[in-house]
Amino acid sequence: MYPPNASRLLRQITVGAALTASLCAGAVEVAGVKIDDRVTLAGKPLVLNGAGIRYKAVFKVYTAGFYVEKPANTPDGLLDQPGPKRMTITMLRDIDSAELGKLFSRGMEDNMEKGSFAKLVPGVMRMSQVFTNHKTLKTGENFVLDWIPGTGTVLTVKGQVEGEPFKEPEFFEALMRIWLGPKPADWQLKDALLGIRK
Repeated sequence: MYPPNASRLLRQITVGAALTASLCAGAVEVAGVKIDDRVTLAGKPLVLNGAGIRYKAVFKVYTAGFYVEKPANTPDGLLDQPGPKRMTITMLRDIDSAELGKLFSRGMEDNMEKGSFAKLVPGVMRMSQVFTNHKTLKTGENFVLDWIPGTGTVLTVKGQVEGEPFKEPEFFEALMRIWLGPKPADWQLKDALLGIRK
């Protein structure tokens, strides 16, 4: 019989092994998804700070990777950096896009003061509508959230940029706190994105 924390330990070992492999291979493979260790955004080279898996109970939902110019192992150390940043999400199962949009809205709200969240509601509603319009995100499909200074947050779904950028810097930070905030969507994923290996 497996110990009570076996599932958590397995996740940590899986993520740790994937990140260790990336040091040798130049890319991370997480749950069969290749995540590049370097990308270029707005003319700036970014490095993969961490990557991991979002679990819902025992089910794998998606992989995520977070890129910055300078690696850091705290949320503020990542989000307070002035340059461009990127979060990539690749689905590991089919999921209702409208439901995903609602979960993101709730995750933003859970990690912000109510007054601050209220100011972002128009952007949150627009983002939710984008996901609703897609209806379903299928296994292997992805979306990307880019913060580009002077431009805003650019949302790309299945390789297609969706509408105008979200101008407020607070919007990107609120999105990232879904995964990096005090009430993250998945604690193991938060540690993985911060590059913390246990």
